[in-house]
Amino acid sequence: MGRVATELRRKSAYMATGLAALLLRWLSPLEAAACAAAAFLLCGILALVRSRRAGPVSEEEGRRGSSALLSYSFAVLGLILVFRGRLELAAAAWALTAFGDGMATVAGVTLRGPRLPWNPAKTWWGFLGFALYGTCTSALLIRWVQHGRAEGVGAIGASFLGSPSAPLWSDLTFLVLGCAAASVAAALAESLDAGVDDSLLVSVVGGAALHAATLVEPARLAALSDSLVPDLPRGAVAAGAAAAVLLLLRAARAPGAAWAWLLGTLLFWIGGWRPFLVLAVVGAIAVACARLAGEAAVSPEGKERGRRLTGRAAAGAVAALLFALLAAATPRSGPFVVALVTALAATAAGSAATAAVRRSGSRGARVPETPGAPGRAWGGLSLGGTLAGIAVSAGIAAVTWAVSLTPPAGLWIVPAGTLAGLALGPALGSARGGPPRPERELPGIVGILAAALSAAALASIARI
Repeated sequence: MGRVATELRRKSAYMATGLAALLLRWLSPLEAAACAAAAFLLCGILALVRSRRAGPVSEEEGRRGSSALLSYSFAVLGLILVFRGRLELAAAAWALTAFGDGMATVAGVTLRGPRLPWNPAKTWWGFLGFALYGTCTSALLIRWVQHGRAEGVGAIGASFLGSPSAPLWSDLTFLVLGCAAASVAAALAESLDAGVDDSLLVSVVGGAALHAATLVEPARLAALSDSLVPDLPRGAVAAGAAAAVLLLLRAARAPGAAWAWLLGTLLFWIGGWRPFLVLAVVGAIAVACARLAGEAAVSPEGKERGRRLTGRAAAGAVAALLFALLAAATPRSGPFVVALVTALAATAAGSAATAAVRRSGSRGARVPETPGAPGRAWGGLSLGGTLAGIAVSAGIAAVTWAVSLTPPAGLWIVPAGTLAGLALGPALGSARGGPPRPERELPGIVGILAAALSAAALASIARI
């Protein structure tokens, strides 16, 4: 109970300093950074005083508190620097970090309730508390800061989209929807057992989601309804055929095939036949790698590995679907299309790397150990597995270039992003500590997102 009480006090201190985001209504970026630094110092003093009142602070708890405070400070300062031209987004992402994450801890500890299936240490009440309070506080701070800066240079006034002439009701609706989407995305990041401080994950994911929401044009979203009648039935037929093949090959059970049909149908509708073709190729590679690695066995161990493989594939398909939606709803779709392809390529690369590791392991090959922790596999991947994953990613990039889905620059951007995703798994495995579990879906899921975001950043730099 002492550790829980300390965590609650720490989150309470973070929420108290989060009130400093209200000052962004009047402050310049430089002044905001100075104000945030003062708030960080106050947070550290408050956390230390409250911990001292509760009893002696152990050395481990002291290190944990100092590390968390440093991460929180770095996250908020980073938000202010990145969004220096739009401080209302910095305030909203700060609200997700302070109030959303804080209320997730409070609701999870006080209400408890059922556990999350992907992380038993977190509860559904905590997840819902994050989503609710994150949405409300981020939307409130966006409006508060925008109204205060309406007369300033570069301010966008009352509009979340940057179009002051937009109707009030539509802008408010989109504001709430955008903040809700960012809050849910940040809540998912906070709920992961990633071995990374929650403040960093929430600020990065929440800030990126808010920025993406400002790029979306409602008119483009409405235009998707025009293709609903012709494309959705064709997508349903094509995805149904793919799901039937999975069932015939016993590569998935009925629930997994149903999810494959649903995700494939939506991807065909939103992105067209080219992204669906890439998804089908990735599915074929995943099935082949599962057969090669012996993960299709009917033993309990084989079923468990199959479940994890299905979870990773579903994560890749969901990420691709989200990037396809952003590509269709934004005027500059190039980076999101590249991110879509990279998410699918990283999914296939993870399957290929895992299969290579299992095949080499069966022949007695040694997997490289994590530096500083002898006997522990670095993320469960070997050099051969990494090379196999990169080769598969390059092949998928070639396919997308051949069907005119990505430009020639995608031939190197997609493998580069995939390499970043494959490199993140070992880092997470080392950060979490404990016995190595290379089959866990977490490194694969977070690696997919890291690969896609890295590729999107490279595509933006290359002006695709």
